[in-house]
Amino acid sequence: MLEPDAAIAALHEAMPDDQLMLAYADGDSAAFDVLYARHEGSLYRFVRRLLGARLGAEVDEVFQETWFRVVSARESFSPQGATWRTWVFTIAHNLAMDRLRVSGREVAFYAHDEDGDGAEAMRLFHHRLKAFGDGGADEHAAPSAEEVAFWRAAGRRLLACLDELPHEQRAAFLLHNEEGFGVEAMAKTLEINFETVRSRLRYGLKKLRGCMERYLQVLERRA
Repeated sequence: MLEPDAAIAALHEAMPDDQLMLAYADGDSAAFDVLYARHEGSLYRFVRRLLGARLGAEVDEVFQETWFRVVSARESFSPQGATWRTWVFTIAHNLAMDRLRVSGREVAFYAHDEDGDGAEAMRLFHHRLKAFGDGGADEHAAPSAEEVAFWRAAGRRLLACLDELPHEQRAAFLLHNEEGFGVEAMAKTLEINFETVRSRLRYGLKKLRGCMERYLQVLERRA
């Protein structure tokens, strides 16, 4: 038999996000802790990649402001119309876009292949090949040292290419390919219609393919 604290923790873990938020609004602070732990990583990653390298110093502030807004709106939150996850990503997106607009950030940022995230960048590129129409990578095969170097360089290049996208297209790409949002959830998060969502994804992907051309050519030769 579970101890009372363990039983409450298990109950919280089984609750969907919307119910956790409603419980938090009713004074259950532990429900907020579960929400935070559940979404901290993906939300921070989204903010960081949306703001890009030039606004990297503002990531923590935007991330913290997002959670402050969640706390402030706890009594007015309603699960009708959008899920809690869509709602919180909308907050993060709007805060980040405000920073991007204020910064006037339209200057292209070019990163060299030897710069950047290394292992995380490798994961990003390796796991998002399907976005480029290539599903041939074997994620379970043990890579050689040469392959690891290739994936890391390609991943870093993808991060640089993302940073060069117009921020509206970058937000759409990240929500769809990193966070798994469908078109309907994206339309609510970005506060645009379905056709605009599809257009941003289409044009963003076209630009990314062009930016990643030399890596995609290598993959095509290997296929």
